[in-house]
Amino acid sequence: MAYATMTARDREERHRAATALELFFDLCFVVAVAQAGRQLVHAVAEDHVAQGVTGYLFVFFGVWWAWMNFTWFASAYDVDDVPYRIATLVQISGVLVYAAGIPRAFNDYDWTVAVLGYVVMRLALTVQWLRAAAGESGPARRCALTYAAGLVVCQIGWVGLLAVPESARRWAFLVLVAAELLVPVIAERTHQTPWHPHHIAERYGLFTIIVLGETIAASTVAVQSALDEHEALDLLLPIAAGGLLLVFSAWWIYFAVPAHDRLRTNREAIPWGYGHYVIFASAAAIGAGIEVAVEYAVGKAHLSQTAANLAVTVPAALFLAFVWLLHARYFKHGAVRQLTLPVAALAVLACAWTGAYAVLWAGLVAAATVAVGVTSARSERSGA
Repeated sequence: MAYATMTARDREERHRAATALELFFDLCFVVAVAQAGRQLVHAVAEDHVAQGVTGYLFVFFGVWWAWMNFTWFASAYDVDDVPYRIATLVQISGVLVYAAGIPRAFNDYDWTVAVLGYVVMRLALTVQWLRAAAGESGPARRCALTYAAGLVVCQIGWVGLLAVPESARRWAFLVLVAAELLVPVIAERTHQTPWHPHHIAERYGLFTIIVLGETIAASTVAVQSALDEHEALDLLLPIAAGGLLLVFSAWWIYFAVPAHDRLRTNREAIPWGYGHYVIFASAAAIGAGIEVAVEYAVGKAHLSQTAANLAVTVPAALFLAFVWLLHARYFKHGAVRQLTLPVAALAVLACAWTGAYAVLWAGLVAAATVAVGVTSARSERSGA
């Protein structure tokens, strides 16, 4: 349609699925995810771990939050007309600008380009909320207008961040993050937008797959580059095998339970949606960690063996722990099934102290976790 009045979608709509535009939107965000991961690799490989992790968490917030806000808005108000598509294109342009600014933000603490891209994304979403307000009335209209006002206030804050002294910028950043997180809570305190549970669960699942795919791509390039410069196949094969097992197991574990069954109200959905910051960030960081492990194996990283191993096992353990925390635990019955993922997370983390084969051991632990989960689930069904 050339133009449609933007009204709420039916929350009970059957066969609701991600659109081609949403999938294209996700792919464009992978550019920013890849940039963040690349900068994390460089920082950790040079043994600037604290700086690298802090910078990664900061820049990844902008990627995740902009993606998440678009996703929940689209679930409630996607009319797929020309203005909607143009606004989405503007948001895509913003994320590409944001991605281009990530290296400067990481290395020089220059957030100018990144903030510009972020503001472009957010102002386009503000226009979308104003369109939604124009098509609504009563509490729904107030909700949409509150979203728009909150977005504008936060963007003024992000622009103001550029004038804050560098020594205080990180604290100001945290204040702005808190403000951004409060906008949906305040806007929906008396009216819940009609997001679609199945659609939201699918969108999060698809982005998880895309982030894990970026991890595989980054790891493959790292192994290939190392092989081109070094004859170290005996050192690289265990890392590659362990990394593949980790990523495949992460995919299996994430999709083992139907997340949408819990997403009924904002009380469940907001913690679930916010908690995915850790899942997405850790999934992408697994790939960065594998790159660090590869660089250490060929003598290009300036850190200890254990630190290089932790670059893989910490994000992998966080991924397992948060998948359990956010939805797996609600579908597990019995002590064995409930403890499988928490114990696996600790075991994967402990693999960092197993030397040169740490990544392989972590991958085997993850694969064993999948096997235990499948076996216990089958036993439970047989018992029933």
